[in-house]
Amino acid sequence: MRQNEPSSQLITGILGGMGPEATLECFKSIINQTPAKTDQEHLPVIIDNNPQIPDRTEAILHDGVSPVPLLQRSARRLESAGADFIIIPCNTAHYFIDKIEKVVDTPILNMIMATIEELQPDSIAGLLATSGTIETGVYDEYSREREDVEIITPTERDQNIVMEVIYGEKGIKAGYKTTKNKNKLLKVAAGLKKRGAQAIIAGCTELRLVLSSSDLDNLKLLRPIDIISEKTVQRVI
Repeated sequence: MRQNEPSSQLITGILGGMGPEATLECFKSIINQTPAKTDQEHLPVIIDNNPQIPDRTEAILHDGVSPVPLLQRSARRLESAGADFIIIPCNTAHYFIDKIEKVVDTPILNMIMATIEELQPDSIAGLLATSGTIETGVYDEYSREREDVEIITPTERDQNIVMEVIYGEKGIKAGYKTTKNKNKLLKVAAGLKKRGAQAIIAGCTELRLVLSSSDLDNLKLLRPIDIISEKTVQRVI
């Protein structure tokens, strides 16, 4: 971070492309949460949107092409372009965050850690996410640091439904932000509620495109993109 620079001039770097629409939603969330009345009062943001970054779940679960080299390249580009800190609007990519941090001096705000911090004490949260995010246990890792929250995940059958909603031929990544896909997710969320969940984490950034707080019956919805966007605004203004 540059020394003696006015906080209003801090530059946010978004390491994006995973997927492009999630990156767009992150930028929009920053704009929407900034208390600006003029163009000039909005925050300076640099976006590196590289959709060629290999799929993170495929790499983690099926020995697919590692996304690390391109994640590192994007982080270095953001640093070279002048970013004072970096955010990554992809949950699964946080599995590789230590490898990204090794190649830059620019701090990276951890979206998963920020989301866990939003949970109420002594609460249970149901996680809707890619199988890559769930299998790596990244949310479990940070929740253990708090000790007063518990993360639960869908049954195997329900997790297959979540993956179909995200990656399927008519899934969200293919552009199908449909009521049908929303209803599938709501059924999975209802199952998590029966098992004790008091909140639902939309732990894949594309899920934000179809789920809103008003959709869930007496469950708090945590949307990591909005949480990290809020942290970004708080850091800069």
